[in-house]
Amino acid sequence: MLLEELIKPDAVLCNATARSKKHCLEILSELLIRSNPDIASENIFEGLVERERLGCTGLDKGAAFPHCRVKGIDTSHAALIKLSEAIDFDAADGESVDLIFGMMVPINLDSSHYDDIKMVTQVLRDEGLRARLRSMNNSKDLYDALLNGSELVAPEQSHAAR
Repeated sequence: MLLEELIKPDAVLCNATARSKKHCLEILSELLIRSNPDIASENIFEGLVERERLGCTGLDKGAAFPHCRVKGIDTSHAALIKLSEAIDFDAADGESVDLIFGMMVPINLDSSHYDDIKMVTQVLRDEGLRARLRSMNNSKDLYDALLNGSELVAPEQSHAAR
């Protein structure tokens, strides 16, 4: 799936304030339902919390990738938050997190959903892109920086439709 199909502009929030990891997951669940208003944000939140119980989704270097499976969807949906102040996310490297890329995927995954997950992790692991995202000051610029930067990181996924 193209990154611009996976994440829409209204699912990007720049300079958000989260008091804790749990609060961050609440904000993320609210952003994720924008692409699927028939799904209750509480269901997404519960899925994100349950996934965190299995193991931290922090990717190191201040980025995290909380994700969960959600009943009632057929395609992956994503959201991006840039926090105004980093929070403790229990990341393995001990660093606080300020970039959170969340995703919900269908209950039954196929190869395209695994490709979506792989694309997101590649994007978040790119140091230059993380720096560009951190330098953005509004949601529109953050979204544009994500899409433009992802083309450099994962060109085969960002340009090719599934």
